[in-house]
Amino acid sequence: MQITRQADYALRAMLYLAQLEPMRRAATSQIAEEQRIPPSFLAKIISQLSIAGLIHTSRGARGGVTLAREPEAISLLEVVEAIDGPILLNDCTEDTSSCPFGDSCAIRDIWCSAQDELVTRLRSTSFAQFVKTSSVPVAA
Repeated sequence: MQITRQADYALRAMLYLAQLEPMRRAATSQIAEEQRIPPSFLAKIISQLSIAGLIHTSRGARGGVTLAREPEAISLLEVVEAIDGPILLNDCTEDTSSCPFGDSCAIRDIWCSAQDELVTRLRSTSFAQFVKTSSVPVAA
């Protein structure tokens, strides 16, 4: 299992925004350049994050992108799910009928447990935790 490149870029863009001073906006071109995200790809990501209510966008000379909530109120899970949908390590974790062994599958429990641990970890990790420890430079 691997996180999609789009979700990785979304996490990097959100971290960039979390590092800004409160209420400060960033141009998408600035985010793209500093986080090494292809601009056309970032435009799609920004749209998805906005629809999910994680960021605010505005156009014009004073436009840009800003977080919709404080960094401590946004989890990594919210961003990943806004881009990739719910985390699902194996189809059987959601629907036992997708497995020929159903509930009696010996491996299903480990998939469910691993998925629960990952979801819990991502849900309990906010962007504020990274702002304190991140060494990613942010241009003024």
